[in-house]
Amino acid sequence: MPDSGPRSAPGQGTPGQGTAPVAEPSGAEPAGAEFPEFPVTGFPDATRERWRELVAGVLRKSGAEVGPGSAPEDALATTTYDGIVLRPLYTEEDGADSGFPGLAPYTRGGRPQGAVSDGWEVRQQHRDPDPARTRRAVLADLENGVGALWLVAGPGGVPVEGIGEALADVYLDFAPVVLDAGPEYEAAAGELLRAWRDRGLPDAAVTGGLGIDPLSTAARTGLPADLDTAARAAAHHALRHPRLRLVTADATPYHDAGGSEAQELGAAVAAGTAYLRALTAAGLDLADAARRVEFRFAASADQFLTIAKLRAARAMWDRVLEMCGLGPDRPAMYQHAATSAAMATRRDPYVNMLRATLACFGAGVGGADAVTVRPFDSALGLPDGFARRIARNTQALLIEEAHLARVIDPAGGSFYVERLTADLYHAGWAFFQELEGAGGMAEALAAGLVAERVEEVWRRRRDAVAHRRDPITGVSEFPHLDEPRIERPAAPADAPAPASADVPAPRAALRPHRYAEDFEALRDRSDAHLAATGARPRVFLATLGPAAAHTARAAFAGNLLRAGGIEPVGGDTAGGPAEAAAAFAASGARIACLCSADKVYAEQAAEAAAALKAAGAELVLLAGRPSAVAEGAPVDDFCFAGGDALSLLTKLHNALGVA
Repeated sequence: MPDSGPRSAPGQGTPGQGTAPVAEPSGAEPAGAEFPEFPVTGFPDATRERWRELVAGVLRKSGAEVGPGSAPEDALATTTYDGIVLRPLYTEEDGADSGFPGLAPYTRGGRPQGAVSDGWEVRQQHRDPDPARTRRAVLADLENGVGALWLVAGPGGVPVEGIGEALADVYLDFAPVVLDAGPEYEAAAGELLRAWRDRGLPDAAVTGGLGIDPLSTAARTGLPADLDTAARAAAHHALRHPRLRLVTADATPYHDAGGSEAQELGAAVAAGTAYLRALTAAGLDLADAARRVEFRFAASADQFLTIAKLRAARAMWDRVLEMCGLGPDRPAMYQHAATSAAMATRRDPYVNMLRATLACFGAGVGGADAVTVRPFDSALGLPDGFARRIARNTQALLIEEAHLARVIDPAGGSFYVERLTADLYHAGWAFFQELEGAGGMAEALAAGLVAERVEEVWRRRRDAVAHRRDPITGVSEFPHLDEPRIERPAAPADAPAPASADVPAPRAALRPHRYAEDFEALRDRSDAHLAATGARPRVFLATLGPAAAHTARAAFAGNLLRAGGIEPVGGDTAGGPAEAAAAFAASGARIACLCSADKVYAEQAAEAAAALKAAGAELVLLAGRPSAVAEGAPVDDFCFAGGDALSLLTKLHNALGVA
């Protein structure tokens, strides 16, 4: 691929497309309309500099240092894992011309009417290995609002030979089926197409997708991808089924392994490009091949990143097709967005409903053609009927009640979204070029380049979760220590990668993660300790001074301890070090945490820590930063906002003998 960026990148204008024409005002007012005039004098101009002055004043009052020559917005900015700076203010200067809906580069959507006419496709995933149970679940979904099926087949789902039974009640001419069969794609395709023939349906009417995707199989297993064999199989089916999508460029393995939005974009477009090459080499016309590729992206609870990612993806793919020689009538990217599996939690799983709602909102606003909401209990195993019902009703509510599909590209024109789309486009394009420079997606996967790049982001993401810079509600923040556990049947696992002298070791395999997994592992240890001993590991909160001084930090420390499955006890002493030490000794705890304000620490912390040690405390923590206590005070560790909560909790588990 050429090494230059796209001429029609978001934020750089679109050739042949200017701003939409605006009619000249007629000067006439509607009959009966009255427009009272209000004086608007006495107000200063709303300029960026004036805004900076006001923000700087507020920051100074909060204790932040804002020098006369510094930009106060820097103190409020955040940076994504792709290095994109998210600022607190965007103006017309940050805007971008992203064209029109339904026209190249398709940033604003693949259809001129957006989803206004019929909404997006509500697609539900099914992977129960029992075909009879899948058959019942599929029928319940289709009778209650689902319009299409995502059927996982093979080792990770319904047995290939059970596809016909699972779809026995489906009107296949009304409900498209998209397969996800991993290495068993050819056998699964045969079963799906046989189900069509058994109903007497014509080949030309077959819709849905075969989901052939050897690259995502390679990403998950670390084994080489055979694109030529897959392309020949796809080309064979293309001859008889002109409406059938053949291959899927699935970006979710890179997201699930902890990768960034730009990595997801670059990998998806690189996979799509590899499939274009393979399909055309197998005999398909370029335009037809482009129409036969479906792309799958993860939708996360960060709604704006989801919106911008989907918009940027369409523009990137359009640029690839343009560079391949297709004209202005080239097809738009067909997008399937699935709510993130990585963001789902096993603890407090009902919060996953809220995460999925935000993700579905982002997918819908971002212009996805099909959306899957994973049931809230999907991280626990196979979802039950209630969870599937909530998943499909989440989409029904956003489409039918919130009227989300009634507006064409509702994010279009937002200075923030347009700038973020452009920034993601360029970051994603850079990663795409890196993959192309490595010889293409298959070669980059086999060489371990993709795994290496994704792992680097995962390490940073994991560190941010550990320090609670990326909070996880119900897990690392506001955990419910005594929540009842929800049990679900285990979901089938994908087949393990084979190991032999003739097969390369899967060193390049991408390991899926869930962002909450480290904190949840501590909760699992706590549960095992409770089952073995009858009590959870405990830490005594030794509060000093009046309630106004210690309440905030006691609440902070208790919240942090619960995130690791540690029960906070005490927290009601106010009479000084001696009282705190006596209450600690009576509690039976082995570790204490001092909680109060810095002023009280300066007066009592050293004495209180010594008293707690004398009372038998094996470790004494302090809720606050190290600067809050004099050097030499017998304090062993500190818990504070921004500290490494995961390391501290692990240390406490080990000290308390939690296996």
